[in-house]
Amino acid sequence: MLTIKELKDEYYSSHDFKHLRDETKAQYSYLLNFASSTDVGNKTFNDMKLSDITTKQAKLAYDGWCDRGLAFANHIVSATTMLLNYAIRMEHIKTNPFAIVRRRSTEPRRIVWGREDVKRLLDVAYSDFSTRNIGLIAHMAYEWCQRVGDMRLLTWDRVDFTNRSVHIKQSKRNAEVFLPIEEDLYGMLVEQEKDFGFQPYVAPRPEPYQGEYLPYSVYKLPHYARRLMDAADLPPELRLSDLRRTGTTEMVEAGVGIGQIMSVTGHANPQSVKPYMKNTYKSAELALTARKKA
Repeated sequence: MLTIKELKDEYYSSHDFKHLRDETKAQYSYLLNFASSTDVGNKTFNDMKLSDITTKQAKLAYDGWCDRGLAFANHIVSATTMLLNYAIRMEHIKTNPFAIVRRRSTEPRRIVWGREDVKRLLDVAYSDFSTRNIGLIAHMAYEWCQRVGDMRLLTWDRVDFTNRSVHIKQSKRNAEVFLPIEEDLYGMLVEQEKDFGFQPYVAPRPEPYQGEYLPYSVYKLPHYARRLMDAADLPPELRLSDLRRTGTTEMVEAGVGIGQIMSVTGHANPQSVKPYMKNTYKSAELALTARKKA
């Protein structure tokens, strides 16, 4: 009977894994390595045989992961469930002990940044070369209402300096959007291209690793961003991932039509835009002013 470590090695050599996107491979590897290093009695999951893992052990491990963050714990369970389902398909085991672990639901985030918060973050980020690229990722996510992950992986071939536009293929649903580059962001991208145009990524880590410039990892970027936000004296509840919501909410409050918003955000269904339609004083004021003009 295979151990978890042996199963991981087999899975990483499988067609199932090889056909994933590079970013997905990196995420799965990180999550599975974290899960398999979890202590279970006097062993780690890594050293346990598949047949010896119980549902109780899976549940206790999940409870421990929740101490690191609920969303993080749910991602780990998803990756571990995927690995063990692969083991079932390969007839190594018959049941998946993580399959019936009840996951806790996360509350949907509603937090938006104030414009002064965004300005303060960019002022601090752009003042230091070591944090400039994080600032640019945040700037692009806010300006274009895109996911931080897609901005982290944005490449120069997607930027059209001649027409001042960017073509983004979103990773979540493969939606494609074509967006203009406004003057302040255009100036930053011109400067960025001078310093980092020799390699593929628009905003990579500023120091090379083994001679190669790589994007910030999905798990490291929030830590670096938190340090930057602390340096900018920003509220602790803010996250870079809130910037897409912030920009989209600003469009809603400005009275932009849902169809136009969808052409920016890449949403395929108007229902997906509804979470951004908050009852705020500004949106109410715009609605009542428009009513009087009509």
